[in-house]
Amino acid sequence: MSDWRPRLIASDMDGTLLRGDDTVSDATVAELGRWRAQGVPIVLATGRPPRWMQKIRRVLEFGTAVCCNGAVLLDLESFAVVDEDPLAPEVMREVVDELRRRRPGTRFGVEYGLEFRHEPDYSPRWDVDVPGVATAPLAELVRSPVAKLLARHEELDRDPFLALVEEVVGDRATVTNSSGEALAEISAAGVTKASGLAKVAARHGVGPEDIVVFGDMPNDIAAFDWVREAGGRAVAMEHAHADLLVAATDVTGTNEVDGVAAFLASL
Repeated sequence: MSDWRPRLIASDMDGTLLRGDDTVSDATVAELGRWRAQGVPIVLATGRPPRWMQKIRRVLEFGTAVCCNGAVLLDLESFAVVDEDPLAPEVMREVVDELRRRRPGTRFGVEYGLEFRHEPDYSPRWDVDVPGVATAPLAELVRSPVAKLLARHEELDRDPFLALVEEVVGDRATVTNSSGEALAEISAAGVTKASGLAKVAARHGVGPEDIVVFGDMPNDIAAFDWVREAGGRAVAMEHAHADLLVAATDVTGTNEVDGVAAFLASL
């Protein structure tokens, strides 16, 4: 694959493109700009909602973002949502009822993309006292379609909690995780970063065999599998979760040493 070159570049944000201080280095911005000048689309594939994309938009100023783990496609230039795959209320109600019964300490939040609502005793780590965020009773949270349902448990470890959520959800929805906490991210069935990337790639006439994708957490696995199985490049950061390293074709340096830019430069 020494002469292989991507026709589309896709990257996760947190722990991958972004450094620990939530910034993108000048070297990485320049490297992405070099590829874009050659006609290669740049796509961000993230668990972040659209409302968290304003800062990166000011840095990159171009491209499409696959947000909420594939549920929302956002045009960064116009900051307009161009596609959505929401989770249905009836599925949410079934899932939250069973999870609350099986683990009474489970608390819920819902991500609409531009707004976030959570139960009063749900403890958000990032969205605190910011516009678009409010508390609401559970009955209200599961009343309308959402981009993502979040289930959090403060006492359980991540892996056993995720196993429980996956058991409860079954094939009714998609479950993933992008942090070290007992926080399950639940999307509509079949919705992953891979499904979102596939939509964007199709608009550019690009197949997975011509894509390089970068990531560091389990919510990147679906995209890694989709690209790797077709002959593309799935590049894990050096510090990536063990499950993602297994799915990778390549490994690059950490986000703190511009691993994404270094790998792209090597191509």
